[in-house]
Amino acid sequence: MGKQRRLHSMTIVDLLIHLVMILVILICIVPFLYMLALSLSSPSAIINSKVTFYPVGLNFDAYIQIFTYPNFFKAYGNTIFYTVAGTLIALFTTTVFAYAMSKRFLYGHKLIMKLIVFSMFFSGGLIPTYLLISNLHLTGTVWAMLLPFAINQFNLIILINFIRAVPAELEEAAIIDGLDYFGILLRVIVPLSTPALATIGLFTAVFFWNDWFNGLIYLNTNQYPVMLFLRNIVNGTTMVGDGAGAADKSTIAMSIKSAVIITSTLPIIILYPLLQRFFVSGLTLGSIKG
Repeated sequence: MGKQRRLHSMTIVDLLIHLVMILVILICIVPFLYMLALSLSSPSAIINSKVTFYPVGLNFDAYIQIFTYPNFFKAYGNTIFYTVAGTLIALFTTTVFAYAMSKRFLYGHKLIMKLIVFSMFFSGGLIPTYLLISNLHLTGTVWAMLLPFAINQFNLIILINFIRAVPAELEEAAIIDGLDYFGILLRVIVPLSTPALATIGLFTAVFFWNDWFNGLIYLNTNQYPVMLFLRNIVNGTTMVGDGAGAADKSTIAMSIKSAVIITSTLPIIILYPLLQRFFVSGLTLGSIKG
């Protein structure tokens, strides 16, 4: 009876977990489907509130409007560069720093960790940061988007703890085989840290893809990322269609804003499933045969 009761309780718990996960998925998917339907629907369907979760009167005018904006594809190329380059730089610097900080015998280890944690909660502020970037002559260059975010404290702490969980016997065996610390990092730590690196890489890529404020402050117009470019489009949608009435302008603006949301989020939505295989395969790399 006790075993049956436990199985029954586990079934109920599993059912509740599945229901909660389905609810979370719906909360995430439903608004996205609604935005997609709005971006592909005709103005009359939007005005008459006929659009729900599927397009009514299929219409691609909103996307055509966005794609015909000058420098749209230039801005998209800028964002791809910032995302790829920024993620690679962040992974390199975070991995090297985390490996060094994972060694408790490192001189000044406790002080450095305190400074890392302190900097998570306190920063110099916007104006001192701008003055620093300006005095380093980084304004108007791509480095203003890449170097200030090379290391994120939260990601660094995650990777430090992950590397510390790697069995010390593996490093000892590598040292016996003649590897130095850089060789251990490249041949042992990095392959075993694939799940953590994939997670950090995804977080970093999402940050660089969504970042627009730093581009507004530090970059020139031809260097704008796509998020800032699309933000300017959204802010300027009230000027679309000078000959149209207020209702038509509102409809066009809503359709374009929906298309902007789809255009800006779709690449990340496509990227996430591609990285899922690294999460799964990386979990099997750290096993040790006894």
